[in-house]
Amino acid sequence: MWENSPVTADAFHPATPAVLFDLDGTLVDPAGAITGGITQALAQHELPIPPDAVLRSMVGPPLAQSLGAVAGVPADRLGAVIATYRDRYRAEGMAASRVYPGVADLLTRLRERGYRLAVATQKPVGLATELLTATGLVDAFDVVHGSSDDEEDPVPLTKTRIVAAALADLGIDGPAAGERARAVMVGDRRHDMIGATENGLAGIGVAWGFAGDRELVDAGAAVVVGSAGELEKAIADLLRPPAEQTGRQGTEATA
Repeated sequence: MWENSPVTADAFHPATPAVLFDLDGTLVDPAGAITGGITQALAQHELPIPPDAVLRSMVGPPLAQSLGAVAGVPADRLGAVIATYRDRYRAEGMAASRVYPGVADLLTRLRERGYRLAVATQKPVGLATELLTATGLVDAFDVVHGSSDDEEDPVPLTKTRIVAAALADLGIDGPAAGERARAVMVGDRRHDMIGATENGLAGIGVAWGFAGDRELVDAGAAVVVGSAGELEKAIADLLRPPAEQTGRQGTEATA
């Protein structure tokens, strides 16, 4: 278990590198909870159920957006379908979710090396915090940012705005390009890579999530990794560990 005292943005040193993570498909495997939950919610409301490949594509973007644009749920029935889905997710789906292999140990090592860690997800922020708590990951993160808990908000937050909010809370919100180089974004969908690029960050794609063929590369991923070990190396390549930076500065000071 991580030891992580409450930290405010004022306590962060803006030069300390930070790693931002998506949630479902990146840190946590929903184990069918999302696609199965959508299927059951649509069936309960006697609405058409999309094919499996289409259901998988709905993991990542805001639920209301996916239900409306992809599953074709009428606007006047959207709230009821979301409520049905969320009830089942809290009752069964959250408990079925599992942390991907090697991810918990990776987070421990990153914190030991001095990185700041954040979650930037399009899942409603309250539900994201519940899921992180249920999977034992919540204490690994300094900051958790997500969509509004009002899922029928007519203007849902984009991934770009969610990433920007997380960076601001980490104290990485200056206009200088060099500031943005102090963080990377890790995710499994194109929205994560776009959110990274539009905030001046390198995006690291993970191949174990829900992306389609070439989705991450075409969306601008700096690198796509296939395991927690590869992810650890990619983070170190793009953002030298804070402990190494401190050691090098000390060496240079005495040279």
